[in-house]
Amino acid sequence: MRNPTMPRLSTLTSLGAAALIFLPLSACAQDFNAAPPHAAGQSPAFEAQTRAPVLADNISLNRQVVASKLESPWGMDQLPDGRWLVTERPGRLRIVAADGTLSGAIKGLPEVDARGQGGLLDVALRDDFEQTRRLWWSFSEPRGRGTNATAVATGLLSADEQSLEQVEVIFQQQPAWASTKHFGSRLVFDGQGALFVTTGERSNPEPRQLAQDVGTHLGKVLRIDPRGGAAQGNPKIAGGLPEIWSYGHRNMQSAALGPDGALWTVEHGPKGGDELNRPQAGLNYGWPVITYGEDYSGRPMGQGLTKQEGMEQPVYYWDPVIAPSGMVFYDGAMFADWQGSALIGGLAGQALVRLEMDDGRVTGEARYLQGQGRVRDVDQAADGAVMLLIDGENGALVRLTPAS
Repeated sequence: MRNPTMPRLSTLTSLGAAALIFLPLSACAQDFNAAPPHAAGQSPAFEAQTRAPVLADNISLNRQVVASKLESPWGMDQLPDGRWLVTERPGRLRIVAADGTLSGAIKGLPEVDARGQGGLLDVALRDDFEQTRRLWWSFSEPRGRGTNATAVATGLLSADEQSLEQVEVIFQQQPAWASTKHFGSRLVFDGQGALFVTTGERSNPEPRQLAQDVGTHLGKVLRIDPRGGAAQGNPKIAGGLPEIWSYGHRNMQSAALGPDGALWTVEHGPKGGDELNRPQAGLNYGWPVITYGEDYSGRPMGQGLTKQEGMEQPVYYWDPVIAPSGMVFYDGAMFADWQGSALIGGLAGQALVRLEMDDGRVTGEARYLQGQGRVRDVDQAADGAVMLLIDGENGALVRLTPAS
């Protein structure tokens, strides 16, 4: 393990709307594995399930702020012409050009409940967007009397890019709850054309238990038809709703297809216990019965169990947490040494987290841009650059490339 010194930063003159900042930055500004765990009495179920070796990655990065003044940006996807669709949690969808120009807010979105962690959340396109102009988005939908729930809608971007047309809500999480937390909401298309939707369990002690109840959508990975209803080929779970793919999850804000074509997710744990999972059909991932970490009060979660028969172990967990949000598996040529790595945003960790993987296990971890902002989403541009959304009232779309 290494303990490199903090990097030197130098800033160049802004070019148009995009400020180019060079960061001669090694991967790890500190040995993050040196931080003590919150739940010191817990042990991993297998070697390298947590605190994988710190990768000695000495890459230097160019950090280009493509666009700033985004209000709480949450999700993004790239249009075929290279521009980016970006959501702002208060309820705006915008297009960001390569020079940083922001479009006006696109009209036609359904009403969102933007209290707390809610609002307009993820956005996703398919490869046929040029022909169909269809997109999908997730949001916290107001349901009356102070309740809300995760919902997914689809619609067509108008030819003038000013509005959404033929808007239809295709999924509504049940039950709704009076909570402003844990909406999940990542959207990922699988290789068969179905749409994975991650949901949260709404955080409060009462709905938290419903992550184990397959008669609800709370704390689940769902797999739906892009036009509505359950997707073909979903597991049959006794007493379960037909959209459910897996259950026993807390709050998944990171999701992506891996090199193996399978869905991978990262979910927020309690104080300690963020989890990387490869959710498989019909399986139970344990929350809140088993978990790593502890309650925010410092007390054990439930009975303090980390394993139980019939409940799956995470592939990897973090204690202390990174507070994950956004994820992509890198497969471009621009960062050749990163191919096959999972890139994950860190909110509390304020970092881009990279996991090297081998045969479905984590073999090493690196962190970049530590202290440079809360990373809300991560994606790969068509040219291989790594794109980040930086959270906050004055958030930003950032482009990372290797320094020459």
